[in-house]
Amino acid sequence: MIDIYYVEDDENISGAVKEFLARDGYRVWVFQTFSDIRQALCDMLPSLVLVDWNMPDGNGRLLCQWIRQTWSELPVILITVRGERRDDYIVKPFALDVLLTRIRAMLQRMGKSAQRCLTCDAVSLDRDRMQVYCGAQPVILSPSEYQLLLYLLQNKGRTVTREKLLENIWDANGNGVNDNTLTVTMKRLREKLNQPACLKTVRSVGYRMEETE
Repeated sequence: MIDIYYVEDDENISGAVKEFLARDGYRVWVFQTFSDIRQALCDMLPSLVLVDWNMPDGNGRLLCQWIRQTWSELPVILITVRGERRDDYIVKPFALDVLLTRIRAMLQRMGKSAQRCLTCDAVSLDRDRMQVYCGAQPVILSPSEYQLLLYLLQNKGRTVTREKLLENIWDANGNGVNDNTLTVTMKRLREKLNQPACLKTVRSVGYRMEETE
């Protein structure tokens, strides 16, 4: 399921968009204020965000700027009445099939870039900046903590054994370590990420990153 966040205060428009996109396998989450979508983004990142230009509590361009400053690879389409000639804009009134085509094109184009930004619930890792976020807050990790999180995110949805983690994170760097090193590193990582529910322990086997929504 591909999640899309849509901030729109007109329930007739948002309802029509939500129903139409659902037929194509998209799950649309509708928010009626910028405040609500900001909070939602800090809890979980979608695949794409649709932003209406004019909202009761602000201007869509400012929300887009805020999103791009924090999650540079998150695709955003701004819906406006202005005649912008850019592929990250769509002009009202719009046909639903045109919106769908634009969404498909952006997600396809962002596919390779999206691999540079790995997410699981509120945890995100920007590989280009080597920066980790918990919600909108940056998190400072040690090199081993960063590599541990990166490896788990690259294998999201799969259980990774303790042996595999030790081999790929420490032994690959020529550092012989004992099993307790992984336990301590994982404990510190969880603390820095505020004990995320998406980082699971598989007893006597290893760990798994898994979406909880």
